[in-house]
Amino acid sequence: MSGGVPVPGEPVGQATEGLAEASSADERVQMEGVGRNAVFALLVQITTGLFTTAVMLYMVRALGAVGLGLFALALTVGRLALIAADLGIPLSAARFLAETGGQRRRAAAILRDALRLKLVTAALVAGCLFAAAGLISDAYGQPALVWPLRGIAVSLFAESLLGLWVAALIALGRNSVNLRLTFIESFVEAGAIITLVALGGGATGAAFGRAIGYTIGAFVATRAVYRLFGRALLASEATSRVREIAAYAAPLVVASGAYTFYSQIDVMIVGAMLGTRAVGLFAAPMQLVIPLAYIGQALANSVSPRQAASEHGPDVRSFVTSLRWLIIFQAALLAPIIVWPQEIARLLLGTQFAESANVLRALAAFIFLRGLGPLISTTVNYLGRAQQRIPIVLAALAVMVGIDVVLLPRIGVVAAAIGAAAAYWIYVPAHFVICWRVLNLDLRPLGLTFLRALAAAAAMSGVLLAVGTGRLSIGALIAGALAGTVAFGATLLLTREVSRGELRRGRDAVSMRASRLLAPPSPR
Repeated sequence: MSGGVPVPGEPVGQATEGLAEASSADERVQMEGVGRNAVFALLVQITTGLFTTAVMLYMVRALGAVGLGLFALALTVGRLALIAADLGIPLSAARFLAETGGQRRRAAAILRDALRLKLVTAALVAGCLFAAAGLISDAYGQPALVWPLRGIAVSLFAESLLGLWVAALIALGRNSVNLRLTFIESFVEAGAIITLVALGGGATGAAFGRAIGYTIGAFVATRAVYRLFGRALLASEATSRVREIAAYAAPLVVASGAYTFYSQIDVMIVGAMLGTRAVGLFAAPMQLVIPLAYIGQALANSVSPRQAASEHGPDVRSFVTSLRWLIIFQAALLAPIIVWPQEIARLLLGTQFAESANVLRALAAFIFLRGLGPLISTTVNYLGRAQQRIPIVLAALAVMVGIDVVLLPRIGVVAAAIGAAAAYWIYVPAHFVICWRVLNLDLRPLGLTFLRALAAAAAMSGVLLAVGTGRLSIGALIAGALAGTVAFGATLLLTREVSRGELRRGRDAVSMRASRLLAPPSPR
């Protein structure tokens, strides 16, 4: 499921239509403030997470390990095909859009040129995937994979187009618009998948439900972007940025494509070596992991564009502050994943996925860095250093593939989780080194935060172990989680990583932000 309104309470068209007709080259698309934009970005991730998690939990029980494995394989092939459909164009366009500072005509010209490239690549790749579905299913020895692949191929074109609009709105600081688009797409996709699977469509129904959701989402997004820019999006310009966009897209497609490949190759290797049931056992906990990185992705979508080489220069303070709180939040996730993986798997996945508990525990180190990765790697893109990402991603990919090939036959599906964690401990720190050098960061405060957060996670783990492991009651799990959270917070206060003043300011800021978001629009 994917990841808007310019003024709260106004339709997108009314809020922007007049601006879109402005003739001044200096007319700007108004960017939202860091705090407000981050809130909307987080709401986007929460919306996506709620729908994605609900659908995943439904499919786990409705499709079983084999059916879920077929869908996961088809989805993995589609995500790899999306690399070719995107060709780095959305990320490249986003970097140049951020550098415009929201100047309407400049931004519209960049987006128009990106759209020309995108329509060609997306249509070509989607058509090829649809035609090649039979050959791919034969390669896996899974005839039932043909139509799930074709359903994913149908969704690919719309998903690729929607990705361009979403990236553009993120770069322009308009996550409020993305919130509306995300809700519509996710709601339609979830409803379509559940309906088609319930009618007996199986993995094929899930794939075509995804296609329905993205098609509606792409249509609504296209309409919203046109209303934001108006005729400026269609106006012809004497100069073209196509070559410039394509030039920066080249290293981006290698880096981001290799990352996508590296994030999906586990599923493909597991499927080839251990079969579709093993894919299901690995894919289920990996799906649970995805929402745990939503806060990191939300901050990346709000903070990373502000590090671009615009007229104002990089906003280093927002980057460091965001990274500090992400370290603390991700550390809080470590204890339950390490101590209670069986309970989590039993409650959320069911007894047929009991073997997934070991996979989940092995993913603990991966989960910690997965929350930091989006902010750090996306910032590297906006800093214009995409070419430096290429050797990092390739090294991480080589490590993961090597671990998978060597360990999968020996210890089973847990090896895929170990490979993912090892690779990510190369990927994220190496990207952070680029940010450190370009932004001239002071490492000592972040290092202390890391150590104190780990100490807090250790204190929380002790409490959870004291509560017990095994088949705990719901009451014991809730009580343990609350007591562990108190221990985590107390450790942060005792080590002076977090002060009482920060807690009060945070509480007041959240309260004020919520009241503003929920307040009715002022009369005009």
